[in-house]
Amino acid sequence: MTSIPSATWRVLAQYPKAERPPTGLDAAWRGFTGHIARLAPRRALYMRRAGAVLALEKQFATLSDARLHEQALDLRALFRRGRETRADILRAYALVRETAFRELGEKPYRVQVAGALAIEAGCIAEMATGEGKTLTATMPAVIAGWRGRGCHIITVNDYLARRDAEWMCELYRRCAVTVAHVQAGMSPPERRAAYAADITYCTNKEVAADFLRDQIVINRIGGLISTRLSAVAPGAGGAEGIADHLMLRGLAHAIVDEADSVLIDEAVTPLIISSTGADEERVDAYQQAAEIAAGLDEGEHYRVDHRHREITLTEAGAERARLMSEPLGGLWTGRRRREELVNQAISARVFYQRGRQYVVHEGKVVIVDDFTGRLMPDRSWRDGLHQAVEAKELLEITPFKDTQARISFQRFFRMYRRLSGMTGTAAEARQELWKTYRVPVVVIPTNRSVQRRQRPDRVFTTEDRKWGAIVEEVGALHERGVPVLIGARTVRASEILSELLEADGIRHQVLNAVRHAEEAQIIAGAGVRGAVTVATNMAGRGTDIRLGKGVAELGGLHVIATERHDDGRVDRQLFGRAGRQGDPGEARAFVSLEDELPVRFAPRFTRLVCGVSGSRAEASGLMARSLFMIAQRRAQWYAARSRRAVRRADDWLEDALGFAGSEAS
Repeated sequence: MTSIPSATWRVLAQYPKAERPPTGLDAAWRGFTGHIARLAPRRALYMRRAGAVLALEKQFATLSDARLHEQALDLRALFRRGRETRADILRAYALVRETAFRELGEKPYRVQVAGALAIEAGCIAEMATGEGKTLTATMPAVIAGWRGRGCHIITVNDYLARRDAEWMCELYRRCAVTVAHVQAGMSPPERRAAYAADITYCTNKEVAADFLRDQIVINRIGGLISTRLSAVAPGAGGAEGIADHLMLRGLAHAIVDEADSVLIDEAVTPLIISSTGADEERVDAYQQAAEIAAGLDEGEHYRVDHRHREITLTEAGAERARLMSEPLGGLWTGRRRREELVNQAISARVFYQRGRQYVVHEGKVVIVDDFTGRLMPDRSWRDGLHQAVEAKELLEITPFKDTQARISFQRFFRMYRRLSGMTGTAAEARQELWKTYRVPVVVIPTNRSVQRRQRPDRVFTTEDRKWGAIVEEVGALHERGVPVLIGARTVRASEILSELLEADGIRHQVLNAVRHAEEAQIIAGAGVRGAVTVATNMAGRGTDIRLGKGVAELGGLHVIATERHDDGRVDRQLFGRAGRQGDPGEARAFVSLEDELPVRFAPRFTRLVCGVSGSRAEASGLMARSLFMIAQRRAQWYAARSRRAVRRADDWLEDALGFAGSEAS
């Protein structure tokens, strides 16, 4: 019989299928079991087991390097056969801990070992900023690598994937596992080799895209059955050499860094592989729609629903659009298509603003990630919205793209046999993580007690008064030499604040999606005496700001948020930059009644607070602070509803395409 490539068997024998989250009474039952599971003393359990790992320290510290490597080989053979016991797992952690000390000069603390044990058990470990999550992930990753099915460590960007893989490569080598990384621009052979390693660092976008490419290859050769037949008898299904075309070797284990961002915040964004379609008529239509939208007035011709981000044409607006498009013919003759184009053009004008949702870079519209503040040049809005924004900005319209394959991150990560992760903010999303992925959250204590002082929000009646108060506060702190990190929600806000600080003579650095060339240098200096840094969310998640000499005596880093985000987890990530590893620090939010969050999600309550505040500059009291809490909860509810809608769309597409496939076959 013809030999079958092992990589082919791994992919085909483990053909992934996502487990669907339950609905109806089943969903209620899962939610109930989640509440019960939360009562389980997991943190105490993993802290106790971590203590048992530390008790083995002397046993491994006396071993020579050669003997330590032999122990790693013996444990790898044991785990490869699947015959490990709980005692073997504790020994494995003690071995990796000793190896980390010899290779990196860092010995994981007890809380790091506890976090690693939680990750290895299939949980999401919440660990505070500066607690060493990168080192923590190496312990469960080694065990996953020993099992021989591959382990994907998901990071938030290509830089971190490459950095962490290179940083930990010697540790992994001494533990008898191979490591590689995947990043944008790699060739298919390079990707295939990286996924063949025991441990692969990659981003969620890269691994999901490679999974879709594999599915396209399998579908092109006639589906799974013919693929298996061709592997046994080459030529039976036209799939000779399929192993040379598939990237992945299955989806065995994923350890997701910043798990709440990847599994919750980005869950509503489907990953799409598309091909460029040639349709000049549609390209011209977007430019024509932008001209028509410019001639329509809000109130008379259309109504705006800011909360749901929807545009509704009035009868007068529909008639005016018809009259303006009548000479154009073609696509514009159909009422439904005409109104869709005009709606998209109005949405681009009303809801999508340069410096907030996107920037124009090198003549192209580039989306800015609202959660990370980073540019996403490889992404575009769907259903013609991207082209509508380009038309508004008078840029060259990119050709419309035809979808070849799509998958949401919700569905993709449910395909892994074992899913776990780590982040600094997961407790707020524990219920959704359990319902969607059936992954519990374990809050790991900090190695040192948190010394950060969280001061109450200051609420101003207007945005101008808020900016003035921020500049005054920063000026006072700067005079004392206290380093300040100012978190701005958008690129536009960071530029406005930069101009105000410049006018006040306060030297500062700006870090946003446009000014990011010296990111590492800016972050490295953000904690030194007298530093003032204005940053978008780029400095909120995944950055570690260390205090300079003498700064602790001044009270540590001060973090100022200029706006509350739709999700409180993003605020907590920003505030977490202060007070890392027991350092002192302070955090506070300066907000206004004109901010997007209260205006969009609690407009009636906002008007009430404005009325009570009158002409005062600052709206004080419980009512003003409660406004933002209520608006944030509503925003989180709408976001969760959007994610449920994406999940339902995924299920519908799977059913529809599965039915179509069965009919075709």
